[in-house]
Amino acid sequence: MEHVAATIDAAHLRAAELDADGLPVGDLATAYRVQAALTRRRTARGSHRIGWKLGYTSQAMRAQMGIDRPNHGPLLSDMVIGDGDTLPAGLIHPRVEPEIALRLARTPPAGAGPEEVLAACASAHAALEVVDSAWRDYRFDVEHNTADGSSAAGVVLGPQLPLSRLDEVAVTLEVDGRAVASGRGADAAGHPAAALAWLVGALAEAGETLRPDDVVITGGLTAAHPVGPGGAVSATFAHPDGARVQVTVRR
Repeated sequence: MEHVAATIDAAHLRAAELDADGLPVGDLATAYRVQAALTRRRTARGSHRIGWKLGYTSQAMRAQMGIDRPNHGPLLSDMVIGDGDTLPAGLIHPRVEPEIALRLARTPPAGAGPEEVLAACASAHAALEVVDSAWRDYRFDVEHNTADGSSAAGVVLGPQLPLSRLDEVAVTLEVDGRAVASGRGADAAGHPAAALAWLVGALAEAGETLRPDDVVITGGLTAAHPVGPGGAVSATFAHPDGARVQVTVRR
């Protein structure tokens, strides 16, 4: 596990791709142990965990990447990117996807369902996730993706959204001013809170819990899209109560 984690870590530090076929990561449980070892390496350099990302909660992302189940990975403090800011240098082949983020006010109880986890949230936000896979051309299975932290590379936390009716939020993704995809909050496991409830259960199985002030991005509402040098990606979120907000990242 440590060898695999070290190899993945070195690939990201060098912005070099790996061949997934040449580096076995084991079954899904082993892949999460590799992910934990990778996270320890990253936090040893000074970052700390601020929350979690969910992967493959939507059919759009599952279809794009050929993955048939959700997974999760840590969000670290050095992954935070300001709204409108530029991606950090040294990424391999970044892609961007729109998500609804939930910030926790308190730890949801074990076994909590969507209503209970939503009641434990302090706020909802428009967000963008930046993914950047160590695996060549994004060719991976769920185990390799999980070992690589579910490709988490950055998160842009945008303006707040009302916590109500998040499943009805409509989102449009634009790359360089051109609309490329659209989705709805319901695309994340039926409701972003349902995605969060799944995470509560998955973490409980691993002996972990969410913490107050954790940020959880609940899964891409559209397929992920690349952003080229000098480009920009924006997502507009329209809430059924009339609120309309936008979040942007540049490269």
